[in-house]
Amino acid sequence: MVRKLTLLGGAFLLLSGMSLEARADLKLCNNTDSRVGVALGYKDKEGWATEGWWTVEPQKCLPLLKGNLIARYYYVFAVDYDKGGSWGGKSMMCTRDKVFTIRGIEDCEGRSFTKTGFFEVDTGEQADWTVSLSGEKTTQGQ
Repeated sequence: MVRKLTLLGGAFLLLSGMSLEARADLKLCNNTDSRVGVALGYKDKEGWATEGWWTVEPQKCLPLLKGNLIARYYYVFAVDYDKGGSWGGKSMMCTRDKVFTIRGIEDCEGRSFTKTGFFEVDTGEQADWTVSLSGEKTTQGQ
């Protein structure tokens, strides 16, 4: 009887451990000595969206999206709040100065938003990805 209970208990622990999913997020690590403001662009079931601003403290990481990633490409624009400058790229999307969620990437100025250049992040279709900010900043795209 004890042996059966032990086997059942072991099987239960094994099955319950299997049902736990690994935590997968899109994270951004700020490897600088400054506070950084981050905006994120992505395409989901409803189309293109941009969101911002997350503040990431120096030498810290922060999840921008929680859960398994659903796209291969994400887009990031970041601003160095303390020393100036930004990290950007050629993928034009909409932002604004205050906290925002914007649907669509077309006609930013016509919709009273700022057209901003984001850099592309290729996750290789991984479920979990970390973007690291450090080094050279650009002023490209804003």
